[in-house]
Amino acid sequence: MNLALILQAQGGGSPYSMIIMLVLMVAIFYFFMIRPQNKRRKELEEFRNSLTKGSEVVTASGVYGKVANLNEGEPYISIEIANGVVIKVDRNYVYAKGNQPVQQ
Repeated sequence: MNLALILQAQGGGSPYSMIIMLVLMVAIFYFFMIRPQNKRRKELEEFRNSLTKGSEVVTASGVYGKVANLNEGEPYISIEIANGVVIKVDRNYVYAKGNQPVQQ
């Protein structure tokens, strides 16, 4: 059966109104969900690339510390969490500067 006939029989408007609604829903989804998430991901990537030795950071688990060594080419960085206590943390789990709250 023809979609236009089914919509008219059910009291719906033209089939174009359904297409317009679908396009509007996709546009709203893009501007309120996808675009902000991509922007936040890009900012986080820039932050991780700008880390230097001595930068204060917060890990995903909430550990505060200073970058002790960046280990270029390695997937982890060394973070000093207390005097003489250094831990290795995956680069992807460093989320914020030490004096800024982590944004979800």
